[in-house]
Amino acid sequence: MALRYLNSKLAQQIDEELMSAAGAFSLDQLMELAGLACAQALATVYNREKYPRVLVCCGPGNQGGDGLVAARHLGMFGYKPTLWYPKPGSKEIYKRLQQQCTNMQIPTLDNNAPDNRSLRSALASSDVVLDAIFGFSFKPPVRAPFDAALPLLTQSGLPIVSVDIPSGWNVEQGDVDGVGLHPDVLVSLTAPKEGVKSFIGRHFLGGRFVPKTLEEKFELNLPDYPGFAQIVELPRVTTEPSETQKL
Repeated sequence: MALRYLNSKLAQQIDEELMSAAGAFSLDQLMELAGLACAQALATVYNREKYPRVLVCCGPGNQGGDGLVAARHLGMFGYKPTLWYPKPGSKEIYKRLQQQCTNMQIPTLDNNAPDNRSLRSALASSDVVLDAIFGFSFKPPVRAPFDAALPLLTQSGLPIVSVDIPSGWNVEQGDVDGVGLHPDVLVSLTAPKEGVKSFIGRHFLGGRFVPKTLEEKFELNLPDYPGFAQIVELPRVTTEPSETQKL
């Protein structure tokens, strides 16, 4: 059976069930596993000898939290990550994750520099970008400071790895507004989202935490993960998918 693609409502429902009394996961656990999967996917495609400098761009929500975890793991893997985190989340979990990065001596860009000067400078001295800005709950329009940042990321010409959904994309319809990033690599979490059905880059699934009961309940039809890897690469899209399930 075909891998199921999720809309925003179902993705949210699955997250809630994972963290319910029945699912028994905490947000910290899920974020740690998601961030580790993202770091592993980036390291799989972009080896640290050729692409050591990673600019990790984080939004204010759980997507940004995944990015903070990924940055820490990339540092552990021997990369040299730098954080662009212009609107830090106010919850304690985000503060702890950022402190963990600080403890790893991972620098954070100056958010007060005018005209995105620090971001421009960081892009000029980076090898690859990890996009952890917006997730499946994103609703347009793209607001400051991200509205000015997305074009800079695109114009940099650097390879981009996006977490779950490319920033600026509609989770069900894709880049319908034409303002989203177009990454080279995508790391879908739990299960891929409807808006990325036509994504043509390298596509990984990171979600080796979905219990069998939940996978069966929602008929996710997840692929097998190889060995002890936290990611599995999905087949490349050559034509418009025809066998994916719709809600």
